[in-house]
Amino acid sequence: MSLSPVAVLLAGLLLTPVAAAEVFEVKMLNRGAEGAMVYEPDHLRIAPGDTVRFVPTHASHNAATLPGLLPQGAEAFKSKLNQPAEQAFDVPGLYGIQCIPHLAMGMVMLIEVGERSASPVSLPDNLPARARSRLEAQLSQLEAER
Repeated sequence: MSLSPVAVLLAGLLLTPVAAAEVFEVKMLNRGAEGAMVYEPDHLRIAPGDTVRFVPTHASHNAATLPGLLPQGAEAFKSKLNQPAEQAFDVPGLYGIQCIPHLAMGMVMLIEVGERSASPVSLPDNLPARARSRLEAQLSQLEAER
């Protein structure tokens, strides 16, 4: 008995494992291993299509894209205060994330989706000093983990 090409194709598709998108959890903390007002972890490297679940562990935190640190073609997002939120990341590149009420206190993180371009990263000029310092440290950590 001979199988038709369509039957062979369908059998191959059914037997091929499907890569499922992963969900990563990030806690929004008043105090963590790296000090006050932090995301833990403070940086992630994920694949396109993966999701990040932001979980506030104390009141007054949110997660929002940082203007000026968003891949071209990606849409900005902002979660509600005190609410867990899930965000899928489909566009490859580097995303800066901030807690809007605590940006001046340095509550920021980086999410690298897929392969980042080789061009140097330019942080927004108007960042508070503590946020800039933390983002620079996170960039260094991402580079060291390559």
